[in-house]
Amino acid sequence: MERLIIPKNYESELDLHDTQIAIKTIKDFFQGMLAQRLRLARVSAPLFVDPEAGLNDNLNGYERPVSFGIKEQNDKPAEVVHSLAKWKRYALKKYGFTLGEGIYTDMNAIRRDEDTDNIHSIFVDQWDWEKVIAKEDRHIDYLKDTVRTIYKCLRKTEQFMAIQYDYIDLILPKEIFFITTQELEDMYPDKTGKEREYLITKEKGAVCLMQIGDKLASGVPHDGRAPDYDDWALNADIIVYYPVLDIALELSSMGIRVDRKALMEQLEKAGCMDRAELPFHKAVLKDELPYTIGGGIGQSRMCMFFLRKAHIGEVQSSLWPEAIVEQCEVNGIKLL
Repeated sequence: MERLIIPKNYESELDLHDTQIAIKTIKDFFQGMLAQRLRLARVSAPLFVDPEAGLNDNLNGYERPVSFGIKEQNDKPAEVVHSLAKWKRYALKKYGFTLGEGIYTDMNAIRRDEDTDNIHSIFVDQWDWEKVIAKEDRHIDYLKDTVRTIYKCLRKTEQFMAIQYDYIDLILPKEIFFITTQELEDMYPDKTGKEREYLITKEKGAVCLMQIGDKLASGVPHDGRAPDYDDWALNADIIVYYPVLDIALELSSMGIRVDRKALMEQLEKAGCMDRAELPFHKAVLKDELPYTIGGGIGQSRMCMFFLRKAHIGEVQSSLWPEAIVEQCEVNGIKLL
């Protein structure tokens, strides 16, 4: 119950019917612009993968994937994806995409161990995208340029929705503010990672937080990040201030992907060198996969943000604790 934030005098501007129409409006506009600006083609993607292929996203390492046996294949195990972070890089090679080209897809996942609240659900939906880059593009300036492109798409979408719906005011700043996790720790050494994100995002409006996963000067990482897809020195989260809930809201996580050197270093730091024997990891270590940049952009979170909703359950269908459902009903939060 304490995880639920109830904005004072909250009332959704759109009923359930009009909310569904608005969700499609946002998704159609944004994904079209994203595909154009980043040169991405839409592809089909798996809902589940072979656990022995090493393609599933291990997230922080403790989340349990939903798994099942396939009857026709002698109950061969399959795992519902957590995300498509690794699969996309493999797909770029398999589908024959070349330098400067990329893919995006609608990714649906189940995260059974998620602690749900206003912005977290056990159902995850995002645009997963990935693009082939040159080896010499593996640097911070290329990452920043890509972040700016995505942020412009976000701003254009907000402007478009403000024209469609009178109640939506523009709140995203013109420019996004770049900062590393170490610089942020230096600014607020006595705060937790999430507290630092809130303080800097409330001040700047929109922040690109870079270099997530490795230990900071304090001896602890800013946040958890799997060691086998993002290069921890070349990754970033796009976080915006969300006044409806007075929170820092992460809309996107992205990064330049690991090369052979970064993968080995990060597997060692994370204490999971055994993953180096999995097919995907072997392909990276043998330089058999293209150099890429990629990420995920939360669909429900974006819709929630642009429609100024108080709960992610207002823009997606999921399952919630009964106490949360009751509290939302009492406070005018209409869950789908």
